[in-house]
Amino acid sequence: MKRLLEILAVSTKLGLTSFGGPVAHLAYFKDEYIDRRKWLDDKTYADIIALCQFLPGPASSQVGISIGMLRGGILGGFVAWFGFTVPSIIVLIIFAMLYQTFTLGDAGFIHSLKVVAAAVVLHALIGLGKKLTPDKTRIAIALVAAAIMLLYPSAWMQIMVIVAAGLLGIKLFKDKAESKVQTFKVNISKKLGITSLGILVFTLVMLPVLTKMIDNPLLSIFDTFFRVGSLVFGGGHVVLPMIEREIVPQGWLTADEFLAGYGMAQAVPGPLFTFSSYLGTMMEGIAGAIVATIGIFLPSFLLIIAALPFLNELRKRKDFQGILMGVNASVVGILLAAFYDPVIKSSIFDATDFALGAILFALLNIWKVPAWMIVILGVAGGYIFSFINF
Repeated sequence: MKRLLEILAVSTKLGLTSFGGPVAHLAYFKDEYIDRRKWLDDKTYADIIALCQFLPGPASSQVGISIGMLRGGILGGFVAWFGFTVPSIIVLIIFAMLYQTFTLGDAGFIHSLKVVAAAVVLHALIGLGKKLTPDKTRIAIALVAAAIMLLYPSAWMQIMVIVAAGLLGIKLFKDKAESKVQTFKVNISKKLGITSLGILVFTLVMLPVLTKMIDNPLLSIFDTFFRVGSLVFGGGHVVLPMIEREIVPQGWLTADEFLAGYGMAQAVPGPLFTFSSYLGTMMEGIAGAIVATIGIFLPSFLLIIAALPFLNELRKRKDFQGILMGVNASVVGILLAAFYDPVIKSSIFDATDFALGAILFALLNIWKVPAWMIVILGVAGGYIFSFINF
């Protein structure tokens, strides 16, 4: 119990202070978990990061869960996630309730949040593009993926694009695979790993069946967010297009409500996947927030438990590395499509919006201003521009 309380205290501190996105989160984790408390050595920490980059879902959250599991078992993983995630969940639920109660949709700062979202997504797109599409072949995959998603925007088409890119990656990128991959020791049995993977697959298959049989909004929310948490590669910003395709066309939220919450999610510490808590609240109140949050994060727990015992073998396989290269390239294209629709179409309406977005993007990309500060500057800039633009 003492160890679990220690994990909770440290992870909650991180959940209150970890601004700046997944790369910054990993730096905070290293400072607290590795350098100060010596829970793991540097090599093991680097290997865990490598593991989580290979899996769908929120990479920084998965790293925190993994460290918690190595420190305090599966329950330790849950406690580490709880402390790191709950502070931002609470803020986003409150924001959603205020949005609904006071009809904030007409407030000037809501539109400013949409412009902030445009700047942040463009910044993420450029960063991912440099990292995940470093050659002409992967750029081509990204462009084809973007074109398909713009012409045929749907959640299922997005999944088909990802699968096709992964299969193409086996053929195209075997020669680019790393031959020397470091291994690390894990204490989770392969039997438990197989069981966890089985639960994940069974749930993915059965939830759509149940939602057709049972007309229940909370079940539909859980189905949607569980599927997103299981299939989205590329981290927090890539969750934007996949969730948008799932909920906006169905009329659960408008594009404006969706982007306002996404902009607000940039202002809070912790993982961007807590955006789901805002969405769930907008759809079905507090119960919706709980169901959506559990739905999007549960696959991370199941994937970590399933992958740890087998990761050393998988990472050595050239075809597995090729699949991931193809998938990652398609992710850049999917985000490019989402940057146009819904981000640009719902946020940049005139020269004033473009000017504000350009300034915010420059602050992010060139002057490296943190995302939470961009939110504050964006809202303030929106008010200033509204007075200037007569």
